[in-house]
Amino acid sequence: MSAVTASLCSTLMFVLFVSADQKIITAESGQDVTLTCRAPNNNIIGVEWSRADLGDEQYVFLYRDGRFEPDDQHPSFKNRVELQDRQMKDGDVSLILKDVTINDAGTYECGVVQKEPNQMIPSLKLINTTYLHVAPPGE
Repeated sequence: MSAVTASLCSTLMFVLFVSADQKIITAESGQDVTLTCRAPNNNIIGVEWSRADLGDEQYVFLYRDGRFEPDDQHPSFKNRVELQDRQMKDGDVSLILKDVTINDAGTYECGVVQKEPNQMIPSLKLINTTYLHVAPPGE
């Protein structure tokens, strides 16, 4: 394999891994972190922040029918997450995660349910994914 081919392959793999819809955030244990997410318009009727490794029906944050749903929230996130803008102005559904720990490291998915004029049944639309890396204090 030539140096040009090897360089091209590694560049392509990097571009595929870090796409426009995926962010990588590094935080230190104990910090508060904002996981950003912006939906394309304001007709938001539901917000879902999840992490695939938490299992079924276990959310980081779930908002539907005009209110936050704590019953479906994973216990490790109770009293530690809130929307950055509770009004969700301009489609901002970014999430603040307080006092992060090593256990918070992982891939977070942000999805919204929006009321579309020509849609009979609203459906969840994945907006982006964010990988959170948490380093021990002082690293």
